[in-house]
Amino acid sequence: MRATDNQGSFLNRISIRRNQVVSMDGNHEQELEDLELFQKHVADRFSDLLLPQPSSSSSASGDSPADATSPADALLSIAWFRKLLDAFLCCEAEFKAVLVMGRDPAQFAKAPLDRLIPELLDRAVKALDVCNAITHGVELVRHWQKLAQIAVTALEQRPIGEGQVRRAKKALTTLLTSMAFDDKESHHGKSTDRNWSFGRRGGGAANKDKTAGNFRSLSWNVAKSWSASKQIQAMSSNLIAPRGGEPTGLALPVYVMSTVLVFVMWALVAAIPCQERTGLPTHFPVPRQLGWAQPVIGLQEKIGEEWKKKEKKGTCGLLEEIQKMEKLSQGLVEFADGFQFPAETDDVAAMVAELAEICGKMEEGLVPLQQQVREVFHRIVRSRAEVLDVLDQVGKLSTPVPY
Repeated sequence: MRATDNQGSFLNRISIRRNQVVSMDGNHEQELEDLELFQKHVADRFSDLLLPQPSSSSSASGDSPADATSPADALLSIAWFRKLLDAFLCCEAEFKAVLVMGRDPAQFAKAPLDRLIPELLDRAVKALDVCNAITHGVELVRHWQKLAQIAVTALEQRPIGEGQVRRAKKALTTLLTSMAFDDKESHHGKSTDRNWSFGRRGGGAANKDKTAGNFRSLSWNVAKSWSASKQIQAMSSNLIAPRGGEPTGLALPVYVMSTVLVFVMWALVAAIPCQERTGLPTHFPVPRQLGWAQPVIGLQEKIGEEWKKKEKKGTCGLLEEIQKMEKLSQGLVEFADGFQFPAETDDVAAMVAELAEICGKMEEGLVPLQQQVREVFHRIVRSRAEVLDVLDQVGKLSTPVPY
């Protein structure tokens, strides 16, 4: 993978250079070159993510099945998010090399780093909370996939009888109820004790449909005040581009990495079921004159427009596979409601085949995606600890030596 190769050569170069003895002027010029290369790699990776992709809703516009089939890494698909997290991990490794490797700790005590570094560390802690929420959200989506697979297995039987239709309808009704419940909680925040399962504890949808009881409860209780949208807002509130002479120093890479971190967490929250997403910002300001920012802004605009459209009518997440699963499930429930044996099944077979394809993508991609989110979590923890070690050295340097 080209991005990984770039990362390896970049890290090796910095490691070698900082073990060499060079003049102050030469060192400064080399650092500027490293910073430019870091920004170029960020731009390249996000440009790859911005490549034009067919709309996920093309099948709804009357296109033929061949035209409606989007590539595996279409925007907001599972595969696309795996590429996004790969890009984040590569950017984060290079950023840490620029910021920490061979760095004089005394620089962290000077303005503006004395302010920017604590803000970065605080932003990292908030990102850890988002990673936890996303991990549990992916687990919920995996259970939706199991329900959809039950329906697929039932409706693939030939001929389709009343028993298969009832079984499929029961699974799909549970699936849609769970999606609607999650969306209601996300938009209205009425739950005082958030419990991610297939219904409310002790009653409601859980008692109406016992299918949910066949699966392990996805309990994840958090404070009722925790909000994914507020977390993103807090992460972006002090995200300000460097001014004056700062862009030539370490302030710029801190800003670049902070922007990348906020963007990745924002995109995940928009796509994966999370607690309380009402008011999720559709964008955060990034100066257009910065070369690396152009693809980030482009992705922001695309995802933001999708969020605006979906939020108006309610959505359980912008993940492409979730959107398609919900639409197909609604169509199959309508078929089940009007089913009479024998029935024409050509149209149903096409929907079942598409739902089976979605289930296959989820089966293949959700676990690796969940593992990547956990890897991001642990990478942030490790990097934060390394920066804290540098700050600890700064504290020791500033401590007066007793005589």
